Amino acid sequence: MRRGSSRSAAKHGGVQHGAAKHGGAKHGGVKHGGARQIRIIAGSHRGRRLSVPDAPGLRPTGDRIRETLFNWLQPVIDSARCLDAFAGSGVLGLEALSRGAAEVVALERSPVVAEALTRSAAQLGLEALQVVNSDALNWLRDTPVRPFDILFLDPPFDTAATLLPPLFTLLEQRGWVRNGGLIYLEQERRATAPPLSETWQPQRQQQSGEVAFGLWRFEVRDARC
Repeated sequence: MRRGSSRSAAKHGGVQHGAAKHGGAKHGGVKHGGARQIRIIAGSHRGRRLSVPDAPGLRPTGDRIRETLFNWLQPVIDSARCLDAFAGSGVLGLEALSRGAAEVVALERSPVVAEALTRSAAQLGLEALQVVNSDALNWLRDTPVRPFDILFLDPPFDTAATLLPPLFTLLEQRGWVRNGGLIYLEQERRATAPPLSETWQPQRQQQSGEVAFGLWRFEVRDARC
C-alpha cells in the first residue's frame, strides 16, 4: 500500500510501505530470552547483539554466510561506500561498518523494520548508516550523486525472479556501481541466476544449506572512470 512519496538531496526514492523480506527459511537471527537477535561477527562492534522485530519473513543473513562474505570483502571493505538494497535486519550493513566501511545506505520498505534498524544503528553509535524507508526499485530509478563501491542484494526469495532483472538494469544504466565495484547476491539455492550482461563478472560462488550466494564485479571495458 502506498502512502505517499518523498525525495531529498540524499536521493531518497518513492516511499512504499509493505512487508519485510519474504520467502525462504529463516537462516539468521537467534532467540535470546524470547527476543530474536542478530550478532555482529567481527570488527569494532564484534560480539554485539541487537534485537530485530519478529516481522513475517524477515530473514537475516546467517553468521556462516556472513563470515564467508566478509572474508571475500576483507581487502576492499575499508573505507568502502556501500548500498544494502533489501536491508531487512540490516545485518550486512552493520557488519560492513563494524569492519571499516565508510558509509552504508540501507533501503527497507517496511516502516516497522526500518525503524528497528535505525534503533540498532543508534545503539551502536553508527552515524554512517543511513536508513531509507523505500522500495528498492523506486529508489534506484533516480540518479546517484556518486556510485557505490559495494552493493548487497538479498531480495525476498519469493519475488527475487521478478525483482532482479530490472534491478540489475537500473544499477547499470543509472550508474549506481563504480567501475570495478562489487555486487553481493544472495538467493534461494534452487533459483536461476538472473540474466546478466558481460559487464557483470562472476568472482565467487558458494552454497550453504538452501542458500546460494556470490560476488560479481562490475567492469565496463574501455571505461574512462
